[in-house]
Amino acid sequence: MSDVQSWIKETVSTNPVVLFMKGTAQFPQCGFSGRAIQIIKSCGVENLVTINVLEDAAVRQGIKDFSNWPTIPQLYVKGEFIGGSDIMNEMFESGEMQALLKA
Repeated sequence: MSDVQSWIKETVSTNPVVLFMKGTAQFPQCGFSGRAIQIIKSCGVENLVTINVLEDAAVRQGIKDFSNWPTIPQLYVKGEFIGGSDIMNEMFESGEMQALLKA
C-alpha cells in the first residue's frame, strides 16, 4: 500500500465524516462538490472533514483508486465509502442520508 493509500485509509478511519471534494466547504469548485456540502450541512453534521483533491494530484488519483470509484466528490461515514453526489442526493431525498449521519 502506498503512502497516499495509507494516509487515505487512516483519514477515513479516524474521522466520522470525510468528504473528498474539489475545493473547500466554504468555496466548492464544482457543482457536485457544492451539492454534497449542502446535503451534509442540511443534515446537521458539524464535525465534517473535507479534503480538497485539487491541492494534491496524488490524493486526487489515490482516492479514486482507494474506492474504485471514478468521480469526486466521495463521502465516507465511519470509514465506509457511501458514494458521490448523485448517490448522496438519492439518499437525502429518501431520508437515508439523514439517518446515516445522525447514527
